Amino acid sequence: MKVSEVMTKDVITCRPSDPVDGVVKLMSEKDISGLPVVDGEKVVGMVTEADIMRLLVVPEPSRTLWMPSPLEVLIEIPLKEIIQLRRLQQSVKDAGGQNVGSIMQKDVLSISPDDDIEDAASAMVKHKVNRLVVLKDGKLVGIITRDDIIHGLGGSANT
Repeated sequence: MKVSEVMTKDVITCRPSDPVDGVVKLMSEKDISGLPVVDGEKVVGMVTEADIMRLLVVPEPSRTLWMPSPLEVLIEIPLKEIIQLRRLQQSVKDAGGQNVGSIMQKDVLSISPDDDIEDAASAMVKHKVNRLVVLKDGKLVGIITRDDIIHGLGGSANT
């Protein structure tokens, strides 16, 4: 089975200059977990849920063995939790204003529409990615995801 038989042809894309919060909204509305980033007709990156989630990770202080006193239990621990919550809230606010170009993966894996889906599956497993852009003559013609491959295999099993 060829990639062209199972790929999504109407690809939802964004631009490097698009704000992250707008792309988050788009991904949520379209129920997708990643999309190609294009500059004109050229694919310049890929942005995924994982890229966005990395923006929200608040570095934790180093963990050392610490036995709080009763006073610390009443005062310091809740205060630390409040501080961590405020850092997370600030991270979310800061993340929304960034441009996609600052968080996207620039090394985009691609495949041809004429390749077999086995090649696509192999590339996804090897590179630990969930999707590949499909390029023909350097132009974006589709995207293929793990879900597309599974559905393609399921459909061919019934024929």
